[in-house]
Amino acid sequence: MQQLITTAITTPAGEARITRYPAPARKRRAVLALGHGAGGGIQAPDLRALAEALPGDGIEVVLVEQPWRVAGKKLAPAPKTLDSGWVPVAETVRKAARRTPFLVGGRSAGARVACRTGAQTGAAGVVALAFPLHPPGKPEKSRVGELFDTGLPTLVVQGGTDPFGTPAEFPELPPTHRLVGLPAGDHGFIVKKSEQPVLDALVAAVAQWIDALLR
Repeated sequence: MQQLITTAITTPAGEARITRYPAPARKRRAVLALGHGAGGGIQAPDLRALAEALPGDGIEVVLVEQPWRVAGKKLAPAPKTLDSGWVPVAETVRKAARRTPFLVGGRSAGARVACRTGAQTGAAGVVALAFPLHPPGKPEKSRVGELFDTGLPTLVVQGGTDPFGTPAEFPELPPTHRLVGLPAGDHGFIVKKSEQPVLDALVAAVAQWIDALLR
């Protein structure tokens, strides 16, 4: 059974919490910090799937709980507060990684945070899961600028029926970016009973992209 390590970290937005899913010491070749969305925590299926699968491939996963979740609040704060609750945590994880390549990411609102702050935290790349390209039913309110402006290699993994933006809705991304559109899956990568699960494909896409980035 995997031994998890949970640590509290003080930030300007309050106390955050990290849970490490360590890779075997001699096999560790990357560290990936992942944040949760505005409507849930680190128990999200996509985050758990990555945390359980990647360490065996030498990629340590660190799941980050924002201060508002640690404090038991139900509503996420404004983007600036989310960023201030994330940056010190990401920097702490990067320093602990030492010379091991460090990456950031997250799902939904957590993906936006990682995109906005990735370069600032010294990350080598960004993993954006279920990026909320726009509010449901409001494609005119696009957030694609946050993806364009990461300044880092960026992977986007999007469910085929995500109401916050299907793969087909994304414009052409910069050469440094890659979009993986899954055949099914809503904003939480949940599929209908008639559809095949997509979490294995999500994990494979992230693992393969990180492999290529490390070469």
